[in-house]
Amino acid sequence: MIDPIYSPNPDRYDGLMQFRRSGRSGILMSALSLGFWHNFGSISNFANCKAMMHYAFDHGITCYDLANNYGPTYGTAEETFGRMMDLSFRPYRDEMFITTKAGYDMWPGPYGNWGSRKYLVSSLDQSLKRMHLDYVDLFYSHRYDPNTPLEETLQALVDIVRQGKALYVGISRWPLEAAEFAYRYLRERDVPCLCYQGKYNILYQDDDTGGILASATDAGVGYVAFSPLQQGLLTDRYLNGIPQGSRMSRREALTPDDLTPTLLKQIRDLAELAAQRGESLADMALAWCLRRPEVTSVIVGASSVAQLEDDLRVLDSQSFSAEQLDIIEDIIHQK
Repeated sequence: MIDPIYSPNPDRYDGLMQFRRSGRSGILMSALSLGFWHNFGSISNFANCKAMMHYAFDHGITCYDLANNYGPTYGTAEETFGRMMDLSFRPYRDEMFITTKAGYDMWPGPYGNWGSRKYLVSSLDQSLKRMHLDYVDLFYSHRYDPNTPLEETLQALVDIVRQGKALYVGISRWPLEAAEFAYRYLRERDVPCLCYQGKYNILYQDDDTGGILASATDAGVGYVAFSPLQQGLLTDRYLNGIPQGSRMSRREALTPDDLTPTLLKQIRDLAELAAQRGESLADMALAWCLRRPEVTSVIVGASSVAQLEDDLRVLDSQSFSAEQLDIIEDIIHQK
């Protein structure tokens, strides 16, 4: 049986999504980005992947976050994306903001990791082939490399833009001093850094307290938050223990030891506050990230259309009162 030709929702831009400007650029990004870290690799059901992608696009999500080694296995999330481009999204390429990254291990040997020019350029060339694209909208250095001169990594990003392989560049998880050097270096070469991507959620606020968020804002750089739900901890999933089949039960990024009595109490207290606000813990956690105007977009992962539908409810969340924000800070600092 041949699937019908995909026809997107004609009302997808009629108030279904919020769009936020990335720093001092001309780019507006959807408040939610669809992340491909999990659930889009070779072990995932392709029909489910396609259904989630269709649902996201139909509801105004224009930003798609990938990396060279997303899967599992490495590279297969980009391959899945390439299949979906060919089957559904080729006519809508110019409506999409597609990002990928390189910086973590991808292939064996000394040239398949970190931040050398050889690795970044080779990796992006491979990514474009897997995704069936001529260019990406945004290419990130996925992590800071302490052993490669910053000038080499950053000049590779500059040249990638000048070669037409990416329209914009960004950095992810760089320390503050190196990030500020990157902002200056790129700006002086007329390829300004579009985005800093960092981990940011109620339980992990280091980019705020450590100055990363403020520095990016001062430099006119957007901020994209990943792991807004802290690997599922900021959902209802673990309120009553560790469910069978969960990421924690499979020891994928989380282990049962991570769910300490203190953390469990924090999650339950946050869920109680969310219930008082008339929403799920996940929706409150996403809304908490988006309460900051400096946050350009928040990356959400999903394993089903239903989960993505739940995430989109954040767009109807009420604003936080000062009292509610104080309660959240009190909860996360309790011992």
